[in-house]
Amino acid sequence: MPTSFKSPVWDIKAIPVEKIQANSYNPNHVAPPEMKLLYQSIKCDGYTMPIVVYKVPGEDKYEIVDGYHRYTTMLRHKDIYEREHGLLPCSVIDKPAEERMASTIRHNRARGTHDVNLMVNIVHELKDAGMSDAWIMKNIGMDADELLRLKQISGLASLFKDKEFSHAWS
Repeated sequence: MPTSFKSPVWDIKAIPVEKIQANSYNPNHVAPPEMKLLYQSIKCDGYTMPIVVYKVPGEDKYEIVDGYHRYTTMLRHKDIYEREHGLLPCSVIDKPAEERMASTIRHNRARGTHDVNLMVNIVHELKDAGMSDAWIMKNIGMDADELLRLKQISGLASLFKDKEFSHAWS
């Protein structure tokens, strides 16, 4: 393996669940039947995928980038917590907030559904952070029409500030 890049998965850490916290921007929701299935999967197979986390600077805490529902499964089910000794397998990444948001969306879109209002909030936050439409589309896996629809749903003119419009309305 080249030494210039090493995927975080090659360095999984066992982190106490109490040191892990949810992020404030995850738009992914899992319906109750699928949550039951996730519990069953973890009960039968164990944790087969690590939680992706970010180390909060200056604190003994980690924020979830991906794996919120696997995390809540441990919190809600004493049998899982006890079997795993309260430890979650974690892959730690170190990226700025906008990159973590994009990473969360990439992980989620590969397997889940999203709450439209939370997606609108994320697009707004990314635009406020100076990310271009091209950056958002590339890093979140969104096409131009979907991005436009989210901006339209928001009703926020600030999301259109970098667009040039036709003079037909003049």
